Amino acid sequence: MAHTGAAATATTDYLETRRHTLRKMRMLMVDGNLTTNLRSTEAGVSARVHSSGYWGFAAMPGAGTAEQVAQVQQHAKSNVQAMGRFGAKSALALSGGSYVGEHVVRGKPELTPAECNDRLQALHAYCKQHYPGLKSTRFLLADEHHSKWLTTSRGGESLSSIQRALCYVTFMAEADDGSPVELNHPLSWKGSASDFDWSPQALAEQLDDLHTHIQAKRHAVPARGGMQTVVLAPALAGMLAHEAMGHPCEGDIVLGGAVTARLVGQSVASELVTMVDVAHTWSDQEVMMPVYVDDEGTPAQDAMLIDKGRLAGFMHSRETAERLGQAPTGSARAYAPGDEPLVRMRNTVIVPGSSSLTDMVAGVEEGYLLMKTGNGQADSTTEFMFGISLAYEIKNGKLGAAIRDTTVSGSAIKVLQSVDAVSSDMHWEAAGYCGKKQPMVVSMGGPALRARAHLGGQ
Repeated sequence: MAHTGAAATATTDYLETRRHTLRKMRMLMVDGNLTTNLRSTEAGVSARVHSSGYWGFAAMPGAGTAEQVAQVQQHAKSNVQAMGRFGAKSALALSGGSYVGEHVVRGKPELTPAECNDRLQALHAYCKQHYPGLKSTRFLLADEHHSKWLTTSRGGESLSSIQRALCYVTFMAEADDGSPVELNHPLSWKGSASDFDWSPQALAEQLDDLHTHIQAKRHAVPARGGMQTVVLAPALAGMLAHEAMGHPCEGDIVLGGAVTARLVGQSVASELVTMVDVAHTWSDQEVMMPVYVDDEGTPAQDAMLIDKGRLAGFMHSRETAERLGQAPTGSARAYAPGDEPLVRMRNTVIVPGSSSLTDMVAGVEEGYLLMKTGNGQADSTTEFMFGISLAYEIKNGKLGAAIRDTTVSGSAIKVLQSVDAVSSDMHWEAAGYCGKKQPMVVSMGGPALRARAHLGGQ
């Protein structure tokens, strides 16, 4: 691999240089009509310098020629010198080691736009034939591929790639009162659009399930508002792990005043709950967003966040690890070529337990099974609110009517402390983006959880 970084100057504590290429594809078919067909490529080079306690960052578009590298490094050094005018700061050791190696996604040859269009048309035709009562169908197909060449002044030299593809299937019907009812099913996988079988034959069972659920939603009843016993399906457990507890465990958020800063070693969940931000391997399998080295050259390690109910630690960059007296985890990530690395999640998961989802529902006298969420938000206090797009009543241990779209909210710590059952299921998903100054591709996973939470209602 060609070395693109120059040696650090005598006044520079640390220097990293990143060449980054991002390719994206997005196609949207609505009722058999291709309404969006976009492909883009973005390339750039960036440099970041640490000197005398300050950071200097600079970036520019381009392929990263030797001249561009030298220019962006000089800009970064000029920026850190400008920051030094604010006064002396204690220098940081920035521990974390260096990484040398290459990790590239090697999938099947990518599909052409015409091949993607043909497959989307096949999905539309299948749904039109099998579900004639639907008012509308939408299929969103997208993938993106990040290639990052990184060198550091400490000998780090790496090439890494993140490649994620997704397909959102959305059905629309008409409720009993004539209002529109919508429900989507996200599919996501590692690689490009060619690395997963999303033909109608392969998705038939999932399409049937989606159609069954939207028919139930046509006759949905309102939920009872207030504190309820809820069974969170695996997809929602992953969202809770990511949004409500993941962000407050990011080192920069901790330093910014998150409630988690003073809770290390204390109980923040039931003893049944263990939560990990996985770097690259889970159960001897590479995860959906594998990070072997982060975007400041640190070898990536799993970050144990909650260990049998107790807050165990945080996700870190070199700097946040130093400031909080913990080991770096390789969690500094940048989304676009012109972005600076921030502490970000990778593959955040609640570890499966030993219960069955069927038994968890059977053990509820009155409550709700929450199955799908369309969005979610949380803050540094762990307070959260998620929109619920699919849920069913539970009465005497059996599923009842579907309920109308609602919300679930509360303190993640209180909700996790109330967990009395964790299923043995495991659901991984990488169909969305995490937002924190810049977007980020992440994956999340989990089993089903039974807990107490506040449900919106009439």
